[in-house]
Amino acid sequence: MTQTLGFVGLGQMGMPIARRLLAAGHRVLAFDLREEARALLEAAGGEWAASPRAIADRCAIVLVSLPTPQAVEAVTFGPEGLVHGWELRVFVDLSTTGPAAAQKIAAGLAERGAVAMDAPVSGGVAGAEQGTLAVMVSGPRERFVELRPVFECFGANLFYVGERPGMGHLMKLINNLLSTTALAATYEALSVGVKAGLDPKTMLDVLAVSSGTNHAIEIKIPKYVMKNIPIGFSLDLSYKDVSLAVQAGEALCGPMRMGRVTQQIWQEAMHTGGPKQDYLQVVKVFEDWAGVRWSGTPDANGPV
Repeated sequence: MTQTLGFVGLGQMGMPIARRLLAAGHRVLAFDLREEARALLEAAGGEWAASPRAIADRCAIVLVSLPTPQAVEAVTFGPEGLVHGWELRVFVDLSTTGPAAAQKIAAGLAERGAVAMDAPVSGGVAGAEQGTLAVMVSGPRERFVELRPVFECFGANLFYVGERPGMGHLMKLINNLLSTTALAATYEALSVGVKAGLDPKTMLDVLAVSSGTNHAIEIKIPKYVMKNIPIGFSLDLSYKDVSLAVQAGEALCGPMRMGRVTQQIWQEAMHTGGPKQDYLQVVKVFEDWAGVRWSGTPDANGPV
């Protein structure tokens, strides 16, 4: 069954998700601070709204895809925020917001009679475009069942992780922390190997079929890092995710030692290369430490 859906945040992830919803036959009423997003939305068949509140005045279900917890809170509770709309009943947060902010937002929406659902996604821009994202949902189970057809428009792997607000966001942060920590460890290991004279491409081939493999070895490094192709996710947003994961873990009295190390490395990379660089460029930190250069060498046959 198709329906009218609100959507706030038409960035790298939000726009392809909105397009998937439109392609499935849903009517999408959307808003973004960037006026240039309007033409792209309307070309895909969507309708532009003047503000988040204007969306919530017309839509019972509103999805948001925004870069930071602060942005999600502003869109929800600001002067023209969703919370002031007449029709809002279900708020779906596709962002990586973190459990603390998610719980605060859920409590504020509950006071206005609306339900908040965590639904952070993983799989990158390509996954959003192809409809193959993983979606980690928490909130009332009955709402998950009702929203499942909506999630299936852009998600191939749907996971219901719990009733409480913030559980979906914690699951996403755990995923992102593992992803970034594995990336850092892989950069370190490859840089050591190159320093010793091993061919980086050969190392990747060996590791890809051995017990040390991970997503960085199988996808990120050969497809992007070795070819010097940006993945399209900025270092400051990656640092935000790592920091939220560390905060969430420490709030639960977890040690977060590995998380702290990754956070410090990401912070150093921002200091040396700038916060808006692609987050895969953290490789330069490890290369500089080792005194080698192997990234951007798709046909590598030895240390550079």
